[in-house]
Amino acid sequence: MAVAIETPFHVLAVDDSLPDRKLIERLLKTSSFQVTTVDSGSKALEFLGLHAHEDSPISVQADQQEAAVNLIITDYCMPGMTGYDLLKKIKESSCLRDIPVVIMSSENIPSRINRCLEEGADEFFLKPVRLSDMSKLKPHILKSRCKEQYQQEQHLQSNSESSNSSNPTNENSSNPTNENSSSTCSNSHKRKANDDEVLPHATRPKHN
Repeated sequence: MAVAIETPFHVLAVDDSLPDRKLIERLLKTSSFQVTTVDSGSKALEFLGLHAHEDSPISVQADQQEAAVNLIITDYCMPGMTGYDLLKKIKESSCLRDIPVVIMSSENIPSRINRCLEEGADEFFLKPVRLSDMSKLKPHILKSRCKEQYQQEQHLQSNSESSNSSNPTNENSSNPTNENSSSTCSNSHKRKANDDEVLPHATRPKHN
């Protein structure tokens, strides 16, 4: 009997620093995640199938995206597109906004952290990222999957209700009035027959 193998969650890690990318990749793989790393926000959007100036995914080659991305972890300070800019692009996309996003930074600036969380980031990690931080990722992925499953169920239910309302059940074409009329006639004949049986025979008058 074949045993189903659980597919590991796929994390897209974004960091312009090679040592930091290697570190986060090692930590994620140690925690049994499938990992894809890129060195910029624009490459992350390209991998996700989203151009920097578009809000809908484009087609991505199968060998480029082996599995759907379940979570994105990105550095905050990057040249060109910052982690915050990447976060905004993802949350503005109707197709990508449900993917959890985690921001990393070596600077502990409360205003920066709050801004990212308000924009939709699920976590904010301070560098250097530790192995213990990896345990915080899976709950966000599971929460996102539950939300996605709920939305799919609601969509299917809505489609089912629309289909039922547009295709009402065909009613019986027979006329109940005719059936009642036939039944009444039949009962009338039965009563007449019964009356004939019950009526006594006429007797002749007696003559004195």
